[in-house]
Amino acid sequence: MRYVGVNSFADAVDLMGSEQGKCMILAGGTDVLVQLKLGLVEPDLLINIKAIPGVKEISVSSTEYRIGVAVSGAELGEDAGLKAEWPGIVEAMELIGSTQVQGRATLVGNLCNASPAADAVPALVSAAARVEILGPLGRRKINVKDVTIAPGKTSLAKDEIITAVCLPRQQKNSGDAYLRFIPRTEMDIAVASAAVNLILAQDGSVQSARVSLGAVAPTVLLVDDAAKALVGSKLDDAALEQLSMACSAACSPIDDRRGTIDFRTKTAGVLACRAAKIAFQRAGGSL
Repeated sequence: MRYVGVNSFADAVDLMGSEQGKCMILAGGTDVLVQLKLGLVEPDLLINIKAIPGVKEISVSSTEYRIGVAVSGAELGEDAGLKAEWPGIVEAMELIGSTQVQGRATLVGNLCNASPAADAVPALVSAAARVEILGPLGRRKINVKDVTIAPGKTSLAKDEIITAVCLPRQQKNSGDAYLRFIPRTEMDIAVASAAVNLILAQDGSVQSARVSLGAVAPTVLLVDDAAKALVGSKLDDAALEQLSMACSAACSPIDDRRGTIDFRTKTAGVLACRAAKIAFQRAGGSL
């Protein structure tokens, strides 16, 4: 295995394009280094991108937040503006690992690990987040929803790299939330999870919604029928029941020692209802 540190994304792309074997990127390293230590992966080339200027910066414009590829969970939680607009995303990221892990773990690493149970991804999907990608043909942006295509597999080409996560600015009367179920009280992997992002109309009803689920399918789900169940409501019992049913209907989980298909299916609906209530109140709604 070769280890190379680079000072630009262009250099990283060139190295990935010329490497005939397996290549991996080191930003935070909380997934990659563990996998290396356990012998689960053995890349031919490991590229450290942490010295590239700007990779640990969070910038904001009138339309979006841009989060550098190497911004850690701890740094994310220290950004007051981001935390105020997207508390669900910050909370989701802060659920990953210990305090020590938070100093290294990144949103992009959690995304590119491509686990169905990734905590940050459902929150990003419900937020309609996008990622910047650089490759030999230039830059492009895609939805976070389209990055993971199967467990452990992304849609990125071999010589493409994510450079940043882009979050739209939250509108007034909007709120998001993320919840998960784990067997232990902390530092565990989600058995089921749900994220909800809502925008309220002037009358206090839900104007638009996005609902996503994690750990209940091969990739994170964006459940349109669940969102439709909320639109026009003030989260009355009938709307929440429709939300729960739509989420459960969308699930296609597996049975394993951490949770059964039936448990995951039911839990996803319960979590979505609870997350919807939190998002609704954060948006200024009254239950």
